[in-house]
Amino acid sequence: MRLAIVGGGPYCTYAMERLAASVTAQQVPPAGLEVHVFERTGQFGAGQVHSPRQPGTSFLNRIARHISFGADESVEDAGPLLGERVSPSLYDWCRREFERTGDPRFDISADSWPQRRLHGMALREHFSLYVAILRSHPAVTVTLHHQEVTDIEDLSDATDGQDALCVRSTPVGDEQGGAPADTVVDRVLLLTGHPCLDPTRSARTRRWIEAVAGVPEAVFIPSAYPLEERLTPENAGPERIVGCAGTMLTGVDVILHLTEGRGGRFVESEIGGVRYVPSGREPRSIVAFSESGLFAFARPHEAKSGGPKGKRQGVFLSVEAVDRLRANFGGEPIRVGETTIRQLDYTRHLFPLVVAEMAHVYYTTLFGPDFGVHLAALSRTAHRAFLSWTAGVDSPEDSVRALTAPLARGVDEAVAAMESFLLGRQSHATLCALARPWKFGALVRRYVAVVLGENAWERLAKLLEDPTAVAAAIAGMQSPTRHAVLPSGNRFSWERTINPIPPSDWSSADQYRKALLDFMTTDNLWARQGIGLNPAKAAADGVWRGLRPVIVHAVNFGGLHADSHRAFLGTWLRQHNRLAYGPAPDIMARVHALVDHGIVDVSAGPGAAVGIDGDRLAVIGPHTGAVRRIDVLVDARVPAFDASADITPLYPNLLRRGLVRKWHNPHTDGGAGFEPGGLDLTEDFRAIRPDGAADPRIAVLGPAIEGQRFFQGGAMKPGANHHAIRNILVWHRGLRAGTDG
Repeated sequence: MRLAIVGGGPYCTYAMERLAASVTAQQVPPAGLEVHVFERTGQFGAGQVHSPRQPGTSFLNRIARHISFGADESVEDAGPLLGERVSPSLYDWCRREFERTGDPRFDISADSWPQRRLHGMALREHFSLYVAILRSHPAVTVTLHHQEVTDIEDLSDATDGQDALCVRSTPVGDEQGGAPADTVVDRVLLLTGHPCLDPTRSARTRRWIEAVAGVPEAVFIPSAYPLEERLTPENAGPERIVGCAGTMLTGVDVILHLTEGRGGRFVESEIGGVRYVPSGREPRSIVAFSESGLFAFARPHEAKSGGPKGKRQGVFLSVEAVDRLRANFGGEPIRVGETTIRQLDYTRHLFPLVVAEMAHVYYTTLFGPDFGVHLAALSRTAHRAFLSWTAGVDSPEDSVRALTAPLARGVDEAVAAMESFLLGRQSHATLCALARPWKFGALVRRYVAVVLGENAWERLAKLLEDPTAVAAAIAGMQSPTRHAVLPSGNRFSWERTINPIPPSDWSSADQYRKALLDFMTTDNLWARQGIGLNPAKAAADGVWRGLRPVIVHAVNFGGLHADSHRAFLGTWLRQHNRLAYGPAPDIMARVHALVDHGIVDVSAGPGAAVGIDGDRLAVIGPHTGAVRRIDVLVDARVPAFDASADITPLYPNLLRRGLVRKWHNPHTDGGAGFEPGGLDLTEDFRAIRPDGAADPRIAVLGPAIEGQRFFQGGAMKPGANHHAIRNILVWHRGLRAGTDG
């Protein structure tokens, strides 16, 4: 068996781990195994995005103990395991490296948010280890190609009936200028990672290019990575004003690279938090802007979870609920690729369940798990009604109100009882004696811990029999996490969750800046409180991350009709990323300090656009009235994969040769449908050709299949039966099936 793996990033490391485990179990094909790995950057095991060469200002948004490099006991039907010594967590690896070298970079805790380059170092080492295991078998060879694969040709008509493929590659880097090479193989696994798209294929970036072309000396940088190559002191140095189009993870990387990465420092502030001390080598200003005008919300501490362990089960949002909606409201079955499915509308059918689930998690965190059970019981009738008939007739807003009305009634009762106690109207003993489905003592103690701090109850406990003293104590307290003290001020609101800065604060550039800084302060406190104690963070994390498999089940393989799928990827996915996939609190504290210092300018606010002001390029805020001239515009967004728009030649050539096709979600009313850009594959990741036939020789994993499937990225997580290793296992089983006999 001759195997080519195109793309040497993290997914390649995971694939090599499964191959190495097979070798240790003596599961080698009878004719042996010849593995060719192609990586254009030469960073085998890490690739460009996860390269060890990344600047020290770029950090992961996952803690060190939640990153791994191979299969473990949690992975269903994993096969042979290499063990923790060979496949440890990133934290374990860093501790070993610190003990070996004494290098302080590796001196991290299990709950640290590590530098991305540490992950890259670990990926490269594990890749090398797996290669060594493979090469230890006499019937296995591994060849590493520091080359870019440009084309794959089907040789089945020219090799005496053998279904061979020719992988064409060109040397890059130090080997650039060498002759192109052809490698004949039996199987290809495409793991090419994030794309680099032709900016002229997007209407927005075309407008940017046209604007930049009309301004002498203006510079457009269509992709931020690698940061040190794209954003240099020459094109983004002192006296230059940089427009940063994007305020999520990539935008934060750009901002920190241009400030801390240029020698600026963050020091403790006299009033708490950190403040920025510039070096003088930064750009004069960084104008950060996006459609929302908001940065990604800080990701909460998981070390402070305090919640139940194991996989979360949704009260409203579940696989069973999705299937029930599909059966009742999915319309006539249609053929989407290999799948026949009854399609749903995200806004009408799924969004109400998402909001209701967030509300339930919010109140369960605020008032305690027993009260959460009570709210779930109150909601069963409304939930059944929604799944049976309401989702077919009501507007999404009406559906949200109908689903959450029972929650609101239950919360009303709890709020009235708690405020009666906290305001001194009734004693603790009187309220505890009342017969209810929930226990007042447990509820108020939980509420006080969440809102006033985990030690606040000790003070109140001494005053329980004196309502006047309780009221006086409460009147003198403030929430250390900026919650309202009284429960009526801590109601869940989807609108405030997704749009925390009201339009009234968009009235001027200065007012918007103040409002954003204020929100970022609150958001950071909530993130540090952790998902076990903070209701807002628990609601976002518990639904958008904890119940992601349900959303995947609803969306994958044409689960949404074409227009809804387009809206989901265009709007709801951005909201998902903002709510649940932001940087660590320490990183967002640095961004806050940069905005407070003034070197990062956020005054353009929501809906900002690039235009011309006089003879200069500018970022224009339609609501705040801000007009900020810029010299450099960098696109700090990660584009969605599009095989036909990739500037590298591989996927356009594969499309031209008819070896692959793009996945298409048809329009049920005869319209054009929706083509996200990713490839069409079988359920076991085999490429589908234009004629609809599956090609068992070509498999694809990662961002190249986004569209047909949702959420294909993410570093492997230990103890979680993670989707990345499950996908690798599906491919590996297919590979082994093709080599048996």
